[in-house]
Amino acid sequence: MEHKPLYRRMKEMNGAELGALMERGKAPAEESLAGWEFRGWNHPPVLALLGIRKFVKGFFRAGAGLEGYNRPPRQDGFENEWTGAGRPFGFYDVVAPRAPDLRLPGALLLDYGANGRNPAWKPERFLRDYLVQPDPAEPDVLLGLATLALPGRPATNYFLLERLGRSEWRP
Repeated sequence: MEHKPLYRRMKEMNGAELGALMERGKAPAEESLAGWEFRGWNHPPVLALLGIRKFVKGFFRAGAGLEGYNRPPRQDGFENEWTGAGRPFGFYDVVAPRAPDLRLPGALLLDYGANGRNPAWKPERFLRDYLVQPDPAEPDVLLGLATLALPGRPATNYFLLERLGRSEWRP
């Protein structure tokens, strides 16, 4: 039987399996994120229709806190490299969950609404992502749950992250 790294195995999992991984996962250490970019894959295939199946998520230190951004790479499938990533957008603050964002208290929260780099009119300000490290034996692999800043924090989708390389972007 061929061994597949966790990142590839998660791509083949269903929502219930990803949910179980999310519940068991632990918040990644902020130090393991700062200065890095991760290749990202939005789990539901329907997001390919919107041109947002693949993405790059980066993390950087700003002042005393950790922040991050997204970049859109070429949408050419999971097996191809994450190339052609454009300008950063969709900025977020990385914080411990607090009310009303306690859906997954053991995760890190990527709070797009708290980050002043996003214009007030941008729809990403309504996103709240939860991020965990599902397996300590594979520290370069993370799992996320995207939710909306509405009562009950309804989920939109799971997403997968795998360390891609050092971030060169600076605010």
